[in-house]
Amino acid sequence: MATPASVISLRTRPQTLQNYLLAAERAARSDGARSLSWIVSAVSSATKGIAARLRTAGLDGALGAVGQVNVQGEQQQALDVIANELLIAELQSRDGVVVLGSEENDELIVVDEADCGACRYAVLFDPLDGSSNLDVGGSVGTIFSIYEVAAGAEQDLQAGRHQVAAGYVLYGPSTIFVMTLGQGVDMFILDPAVGNFVRAGEPLRIPARGRSYSVNEANLDSFPAGYQRFLAECRAAGYSSRYAGAMVADVHRVLLQGGIFMYPPTAKAPAGKLRLMYEANPMGWLIEQAGGAASTGQGRILEVLPASLHQRVPVALGSRDDVTALELALAAT
Repeated sequence: MATPASVISLRTRPQTLQNYLLAAERAARSDGARSLSWIVSAVSSATKGIAARLRTAGLDGALGAVGQVNVQGEQQQALDVIANELLIAELQSRDGVVVLGSEENDELIVVDEADCGACRYAVLFDPLDGSSNLDVGGSVGTIFSIYEVAAGAEQDLQAGRHQVAAGYVLYGPSTIFVMTLGQGVDMFILDPAVGNFVRAGEPLRIPARGRSYSVNEANLDSFPAGYQRFLAECRAAGYSSRYAGAMVADVHRVLLQGGIFMYPPTAKAPAGKLRLMYEANPMGWLIEQAGGAASTGQGRILEVLPASLHQRVPVALGSRDDVTALELALAAT
């Protein structure tokens, strides 16, 4: 018997991010899932606003530095501030959000210290990753990480393995939203005609081995010997070098095509440059959920116990075989 046309249309109808979150909420059957879906929706709403500001930044004077240095010791770009304010404004209004942490703020922001039951979440984010690329039209993105918070534990930081949602948004020819709720990784593309993120294809799976590496080779001479040996082996094996200077863009390529992204310890940044809580942890969990691996070079990123909001760690993530090969090179040093 032929399948009715109405059923075919339902099966093939594009799934919006909102419908995806509602389906996950129904499957979880909990008040916490309802709050979580609203929080992810708030992130998506804020990133639509960020995408809109990026499209006109060169016309409305939003490019360039604002003359201030953030807690990282980095020059704040005007759009760093705008993106941060958009995310905070959206997230502060959502039930269940009790604490926020941003790259652009010195300390955690406690939103609501009152006991609101089991639906309590911390949202940590890098509002505009790669913002130094803005003046030259390069790639930028937003990274977010969400944890459930116990009553009275607003100021406590948790290891990455406790995340309940994580994702990133890549702003480019398309605005791409990639996320995990702990059951695989899905990609959504913003349809500007309707203003919705629409699911693109099947859940993402990273190849077991790639053919490219992503690292700032300008720092090669100050990398530990194991990283230098590994990179020499990659070049000898015919790997290509791909580096955009924004973690979101570089990891997105690795997620889709395989390979490895690295930010090793350097002479200037002996503990690594990337931040554990809102860069390494969410990206590491996404890669693991897609079948890859995420390492500090000495162990799993998601097992690192955080000591501070802006703690830095070395990062290596991507195809499982490539990350394993790096770990072996480091162990042999």
